[in-house]
Amino acid sequence: MSIEKINAAREQIASTSAYKTLTEFFDEGSFCELDAFVKSGDGLAEVTAGSGTVEGMPVYAFAQNSDISGGALSTAQAKKLKKLYSLALKTGAPVFGFYSSIGGRLKEGTDLLGGCGEVLKLASKASGVVPQVSVVLGDCLGTNALSAVSADFVIMSEKAQLSLDVTGKNADLDFNFSHGNVAIKAEDSADAVAQARNLVPYLPSNNLVPAAEAEANEPDGLSGKCIVSKLVDGGSKLRLFEGFGDNTRVRLARLNGQVVGVVRTTGGKLDCKSAQKAAKFVRFCDAFSIPVITFADCEGFECLKGAAKLTAAYAEATTIKISVIVGKAIGSAYIALAGTGANADVVYALPDAVVSPVNTEAAAFIMSPDTMNVPATEQKAVADKFAEENLSAFNAAQNGYIDGIFAEEELRDALVSALDMLAGKRVPTVAKKHSTI
Repeated sequence: MSIEKINAAREQIASTSAYKTLTEFFDEGSFCELDAFVKSGDGLAEVTAGSGTVEGMPVYAFAQNSDISGGALSTAQAKKLKKLYSLALKTGAPVFGFYSSIGGRLKEGTDLLGGCGEVLKLASKASGVVPQVSVVLGDCLGTNALSAVSADFVIMSEKAQLSLDVTGKNADLDFNFSHGNVAIKAEDSADAVAQARNLVPYLPSNNLVPAAEAEANEPDGLSGKCIVSKLVDGGSKLRLFEGFGDNTRVRLARLNGQVVGVVRTTGGKLDCKSAQKAAKFVRFCDAFSIPVITFADCEGFECLKGAAKLTAAYAEATTIKISVIVGKAIGSAYIALAGTGANADVVYALPDAVVSPVNTEAAAFIMSPDTMNVPATEQKAVADKFAEENLSAFNAAQNGYIDGIFAEEELRDALVSALDMLAGKRVPTVAKKHSTI
């Protein structure tokens, strides 16, 4: 073929929406396309794929091309994705997928199903080895949706659709956000690409290297802000899964320039969604050796299955685990988040923290029944006073259950020192395939 025809084909590819999406995502001039001229039927394949850098970090990415047959899944598309995943596994680089497709080329029949299955198998093989992020820009239904939500994080734009149901039932952004399928909302496609770029610096290339460090910033330190904002580097918090599980907040952030995972419980009892959200996040951090800092204020669990999953996630994790009791740590919540169940490396507390095997009123009734012999309207105040005197962080520290008690203004330095101390942590584990909890 003449160079003129080759250049014409290149111009055709470069004019597609998928190609433009990837050039926006990658650093300028770094995109190197993979299998550019692969055909699907009489036209080009419905996906553009390749590698490049984002903020200087090598990344593989693909974008379904809605300009070509609506981005429909095909055996040609599957072959391109298989090659991309194979290269990502060989080189240890993250995979970002940009989804926009009307469905699949059904005329290809079982060949199409086989190709899709092989892509899913490779994506599952890569899970926990390299980070995977899905960015849903348009329709993402049926098998496409299954592939997308298999990633570590999903970013979804306002007008996109994501559902196993090919009719688009329960496919809108709000539904997926409230059900934990989507980690980050985006206003439109351009914002989704920007959000994907913003996520990259928080990720390690693979499970054998740490996330890159950045220059440390002073925390925001604004009065009235949550304790996390007062401790982590200013402007470094990346909020995830905000619409799912109201009693837990999970964040990626930086502490003195180092990427950390932050779990903060917000008081009361954890519902099932909150426990599941925290468990999923802890498992992600553990897979990629991101330290987990837990800020515990929790009186127990509403959901037994969720409690078991969260306790197992913490207990099984071998990454650095630091817990800070900032409110109440009661019974099973203490065990799961800050005690022997969590197997925390270091446990700190604020001076007014409370540690108890049961809720404070029950503890007062059991341990000091005479003091609770007051009118019902006064019992809470009496129980709170009892907790302050008998269930304090200082009492727990005296019994060896808390390693240090710090005021808020002292806590950042203590956490930075603990991270430095634990940087060389190594934990041998029992040989097994995987947990079944």
